[in-house]
Amino acid sequence: MTPEMFKYIGAGLATFGFVGSGIGLGTIFGSYFLAVSRNPASAPKFQTWLFVGFALVEAFGIFALLIALMIMFVI
Repeated sequence: MTPEMFKYIGAGLATFGFVGSGIGLGTIFGSYFLAVSRNPASAPKFQTWLFVGFALVEAFGIFALLIALMIMFVI
């Protein structure tokens, strides 16, 4: 077992942050579509919060990717 192998295993484990990001995005968009289907007039109000939530959740996925790339190429 070489240190190089552990580096790749650590990078692979760091990408599990995408699992939470995917679940969060599914929940956000599912809730948005459910709310808009019940009350279409509220779509513009909810759309602002949809994009804010999307950006915050997606940032965690990007941070996970950044950590994985740092493990692979910097450390």
